[in-house]
Amino acid sequence: MSVLFMEYPKCTTCQKAKKWLVDNQVDFEDRHIVEQKPSKEELKQWYERSGLELKRFFNTSGQIYRQMELKDKLPSMSEEKQLELLSSNGMLVKRPLIVSENTVLVGFKEAEWKERLK
Repeated sequence: MSVLFMEYPKCTTCQKAKKWLVDNQVDFEDRHIVEQKPSKEELKQWYERSGLELKRFFNTSGQIYRQMELKDKLPSMSEEKQLELLSSNGMLVKRPLIVSENTVLVGFKEAEWKERLK
């Protein structure tokens, strides 16, 4: 199974996740989340496939998220507007992000990855 691995290379969590993928021989395509940010259409598909709330796709610990005061603004923002915002800047997207035919994983939780990617 080949997966899309969306990462920000300087992120230590992404580095750990990438090492996990290599160590567990998971075939993946690497994509820099800032240089090749996900499109609104991609994000919409991934969000719908994931079964997660859209707010889980936001990097809530990021500087941009805090500077834009999104914690207060997101609850009243439409899904459409949230997707536009996410697609406007890769640094707003929670990472790492794994996308396969039947799985979308947001963030690195080793137990979840082991269960869903093996």
